Amino acid sequence: MYGVKLRVWGNGACFTRPEMKVERVSYDVITPSAARGIIEAIHYKPAIRWIIDEIQVLKPITFSTIRRNEVSSVLSTAHVNAAIKGKKAIYINSNKDRQQRATLLLKDVEYIIKAHFEMTSQAGEMDTPEKHYNIFLRRARAGQCFNQPYLGCREFPAYFELVEDEKYKPIEVTKDLGWMLYDINFKDNMKPEFFRAQLENGVIRIPTELQRRVNS
Repeated sequence: MYGVKLRVWGNGACFTRPEMKVERVSYDVITPSAARGIIEAIHYKPAIRWIIDEIQVLKPITFSTIRRNEVSSVLSTAHVNAAIKGKKAIYINSNKDRQQRATLLLKDVEYIIKAHFEMTSQAGEMDTPEKHYNIFLRRARAGQCFNQPYLGCREFPAYFELVEDEKYKPIEVTKDLGWMLYDINFKDNMKPEFFRAQLENGVIRIPTELQRRVNS
């Protein structure tokens, strides 16, 4: 088990709560699935599986509200089939199909993500833990990524650096953050898995039994 620590930050973030159907409302902190997405943007292969162990909050939790135009519908299967039969382009006209919606987002965020990876059944003879660990370290130190990581929504880019010392300290805040999305369990019919997020002195620790259930 090879662990890494990554500091991520940005001017804004929105980790949308799934129970909000129309307006976007962010969780108080980054979700484990969003953290995993940032890690995978730096280095991901089918041979490894990234698992988030801990999230440290480095800056006070601050919200802000904005309004923005969003597309009000999504492409349905019927829409796509009709377009294919009629040999028409498949698209949504954003000028005619949009609504103005409010977003409750986070301002000026900064976290430390502690994660480790495990080898999967797709690992080949050339795939070793040492190899993938060193690849991640090299890419993180150089600021390299396969695609620009983001903080919940693509308009909020995430900046990152590898943490190799203990100079960063989380905020001294303890509170119950309520139920939070951990990740999607693809082995159980894409079932969303939730956990009770507890912020203890600025740190959220992911329950080990939840990691085993989703990632085993």
